[in-house]
Amino acid sequence: MPKALCLTSLVASILVLVLFLADAAMGILGMQNYAPLGAASLLMDITFAIVGGIMVYMSWMTYREQR
Repeated sequence: MPKALCLTSLVASILVLVLFLADAAMGILGMQNYAPLGAASLLMDITFAIVGGIMVYMSWMTYREQR
């Protein structure tokens, strides 16, 4: 069960990371119409991308400890 929870959090954090990185990239490149969140705030995108990266790292390290 703990392994499944670690993998679930890893997948969720990767989705958060990809979503906010894509939104930031499209906002910077001037494609606001195609941005997943409408490129509302670059600061919010960067903050959540950093938090998503930290969550990926923490989930991966916890999964490795469970093996």
